[in-house]
Amino acid sequence: RMRDKSPRPRDRARVIMTVEPAAMDVDTITATTDAPSREDVPHILARCVGNIEKGVSAKGEARFVARALRETALVRKEFTSDTVAAFVRASTPATSGAREALVARCAQVSGVKASDVGASAEGLDDITPCALPEAEVYAYLVVLMHLIDSDAGEAALACAAEAVDRIKHFNRRTMDVLAARVYFYYSLVHERFGSLEDARSTLLALYRTAALRLDEIGQETLVNLLLRNYLHYNLYDQAEKLRSRVTLPQSRSIQQQCRYLYYLGRIRAVQLEYSEAKECLTQAYQKAPTSAKGFRLELLKWITIVRMLLGEIPERNELTQPEMRVALAPYFALVQAVRLGDLAAFQAASETHGATFDADKLMNLITRLRANVIRTGLTRINTAYSKISLADVAEKLGLPSVEDAESVVAKAIRDGNVDAVIDHSASVMYSKETTDVYSTQEPQNAFHVRIAFCLDTHNEAVKAMRYPPKDKKSDTKDAARGSRIDNDSGIDDLDDLLDGMEDDGDFF
Repeated sequence: RMRDKSPRPRDRARVIMTVEPAAMDVDTITATTDAPSREDVPHILARCVGNIEKGVSAKGEARFVARALRETALVRKEFTSDTVAAFVRASTPATSGAREALVARCAQVSGVKASDVGASAEGLDDITPCALPEAEVYAYLVVLMHLIDSDAGEAALACAAEAVDRIKHFNRRTMDVLAARVYFYYSLVHERFGSLEDARSTLLALYRTAALRLDEIGQETLVNLLLRNYLHYNLYDQAEKLRSRVTLPQSRSIQQQCRYLYYLGRIRAVQLEYSEAKECLTQAYQKAPTSAKGFRLELLKWITIVRMLLGEIPERNELTQPEMRVALAPYFALVQAVRLGDLAAFQAASETHGATFDADKLMNLITRLRANVIRTGLTRINTAYSKISLADVAEKLGLPSVEDAESVVAKAIRDGNVDAVIDHSASVMYSKETTDVYSTQEPQNAFHVRIAFCLDTHNEAVKAMRYPPKDKKSDTKDAARGSRIDNDSGIDDLDDLLDGMEDDGDFF
């Protein structure tokens, strides 16, 4: 049978792809091989201003502002005095009083005249100035970021104060997200270049204003900043009073929720409420984005100490993660000492890494671990020896005298940590025989509690079930289909918000 030898569609496409470049003109090949030039920083920032304008037009749509902040974070490392000043000149109207002030701040970093910085930029004629107050606050935010990255302390402090004073003149819900970010950098500037105590009164006044104006994102941001301010000076009582009296908004961001749980866990740990502290710190660690490595490292340090105070021993792999192994080396030495009940190793680790523990504000909690180390060592001795003198106990635990060993053993027996008796006349500790727990009713009782919990959960689930009437089944299907369409349309907006929250590392 005769076969058609004409090329198949795929072969025909392949022939076209191989022949077409040869038939193209040389100028066409040169034009197609040139890669498009990357957009410069002023145009990217101007596009962010356009997103902010869209958010204002949409009556405070958060996803537009989140997109602008995310793009700003991506180009933040490329900020220079000329590019930032050129953006301010191009996007801010000439009649704005903040324009010359912001350009002057950029000139302080570069060391040139304010009239020369950013004036030589070309190709910015297509940028339209924006007279919205939100665009002005965004310009303050960009300049403030640049000053912080350039370590211009005095200029950053002055710029942050000017931005906060400017925000006080407006009561616009479309400005809430940008204002909250300015508040954060206001506190950060005082922490790095000044004194946090100087910013406390301003933050309290801003919180009162945010509460009166029903500014939810401002309230939760300022509460966390105030908690950080108090904890920086170890004012745990004042922090707890503030936390107990404020009313947190219902719609809370993941960022602020993680920060709040972290501060609450620290307060509970100092107040000896270790179970609640562990729960708060663990929730913050699980909810924190993976990009916030420094924040997750700080959480892991506190979780490690709190778990040891509860009598738990962290696993080895939790403290030997490749990206955190060096930073967690002092805490790994502490865990080893607590696991072995070696008081000498514990004291050596505390003295060797004392500066690190003080910088992490954990030295107070680590001092409390001494009792846990002694308890662990005494438990190991009780398991290994049926009869041992208190002098040998003092030597093995590293205690200074026999009297101290006697008091430690007596307290452990009273608390139920050690099953033993003391012969005070002979200064000897007798360990009781370990009974087989499976010969008692304990396993049966524990199994009964678990079964009862599962049955109660099943019964509550059955009681909570609801069935629609038969005549409304079709309506239910249509409603479910409509809700599924609405949910699908909102996925992109939610992703934009989450991405915007994870990209800014300073916010943690």
